[in-house]
Amino acid sequence: MNRIEVVADRGEWRGGFEERLLAAYRDAGCPEPLARALKERALKGIDGWTLATDGTGWIAVGVTHDNGAAVGRIHDLTVPQGREWAERWCAEQGARRVEVRLTGGAGVFADYPVRGQSRMRAVAERPGLPPGLTVRRLREEEYRDWYAREEASYIADIVRAGALTPEEAREKSDRDFAEHLPQGYLTPGHAFYAMEADGLVVGTGWVNHGFLPGVTFGFSLEVYEEHRGKGYGRAAMAVGEWATRQGGDEALMLNVFGGNEVAMGLYDSTGFAVLDEYRSIDL
Repeated sequence: MNRIEVVADRGEWRGGFEERLLAAYRDAGCPEPLARALKERALKGIDGWTLATDGTGWIAVGVTHDNGAAVGRIHDLTVPQGREWAERWCAEQGARRVEVRLTGGAGVFADYPVRGQSRMRAVAERPGLPPGLTVRRLREEEYRDWYAREEASYIADIVRAGALTPEEAREKSDRDFAEHLPQGYLTPGHAFYAMEADGLVVGTGWVNHGFLPGVTFGFSLEVYEEHRGKGYGRAAMAVGEWATRQGGDEALMLNVFGGNEVAMGLYDSTGFAVLDEYRSIDL
């Protein structure tokens, strides 16, 4: 293997990297405006990445801080057997964990545990609501209880994914909710729903319209535990499609945490393509 060296000139690499990102998003079914928006999101902070090459391919790495701890990130890797170098570089920067965002398959990172995925599908032009299920807007007086339940579920999902401790997960939850819902129930662009069957609330939905061009983001399509196993999970997906069209969008995007095999199976069966997959290991 040729010697791997850090380089300053990134022009040749960057053009190819951007094209590979666009191709992966197009292959996942994204229309061009969305593919380009996702590419720009993936390039966030690119000027601060460290680039290395062995003359045959590229390694792009960086370090961020999460809950006060250094986290290494492998942004690109096309050097055969270059993973060891990338992990060692991250460790030398003080990282205690290495993360990678993947498009188009796990490749050499197949042994990294899956921590999360972002998925998307185009929705039907006139999606209908499932028989026996009614949907209404969540009332403002219900928001406090909804928030407490949603926060507890989010923290549990993070911990189950294996990336953070319970304390770190709570800190992340506090930051994320403050970022996404700065005005709480009245935050513009966000809609909250209650799903009812036989007069009982069996689950809730939380969506953000216009999250990306033509895309509604489903932050949560939650069926309460006591009502699971009754077919409401698939019904919640239909509610997400319906809500997407209510907001004037054409596609529904959502995240799923690693370890949630039930949700991943549901998304597979309902046609949600994987846009990005996030994996990590502890050093």
